[in-house]
Amino acid sequence: MGLYTGITQENLTVQGGTLYDVTISGSTLTGNVDATAGYIQLRTATSTQIAAIGDAVNTAGKAAGTIGFDTTNSKIKVATGANANSTWVDADGANAVTPT
Repeated sequence: MGLYTGITQENLTVQGGTLYDVTISGSTLTGNVDATAGYIQLRTATSTQIAAIGDAVNTAGKAAGTIGFDTTNSKIKVATGANANSTWVDADGANAVTPT
């Protein structure tokens, strides 16, 4: 077992499975992990929220490599950095949005 710091975890048992809401500082994992079904729920935001420098999607928990889902355009976005004005790029590289 390794050394883990800055980790918070809240567990909720749902119909025999465990749903974890996990946050890890440094290398940030946000969203929900369902230990029974084996999936990760991505952070979601509208295209307007992604483009707004003051929105929580840009100011809380953002790091290079953070993955989110643009609900307006049904696309996966990846953050290029941790700053509020760091660009979000479509997973396929087709489009980029720099929050202003």
